[in-house]
Amino acid sequence: MSEELPAYAERVLEAVESIPSGRVMTYGDVAEWLGEGGPRQVGRVMALYGGAVPWWRVVRADGMPLPGHERRALEHYRTEATPLRLTAQGEPRLDMRRARWDGDPGGDGGRDEAHI
Repeated sequence: MSEELPAYAERVLEAVESIPSGRVMTYGDVAEWLGEGGPRQVGRVMALYGGAVPWWRVVRADGMPLPGHERRALEHYRTEATPLRLTAQGEPRLDMRRARWDGDPGGDGGRDEAHI
């Protein structure tokens, strides 16, 4: 990490890098895990500096892919076997119940392997 990076941004990016492949955290989850800031602050860090970390693993609480980056995010989710579900309209969304990571580095958060 660059020394030019604000300390909070560095902590957010380190947290994002710790999210396991195939799992996600919401913006609020990241803030809660860090014990500081909130979803908007995490979102701002991700907007400014998140391109160098697995940005697709930080999501909105509703499981919708990042607006404007849906196709790229979906490719990552499928590659990483991130649990997905289909909406009533047939659109893929994250299955937050199964994909959400609780921040426990030793656990899988109860993940099962079924995905779309």
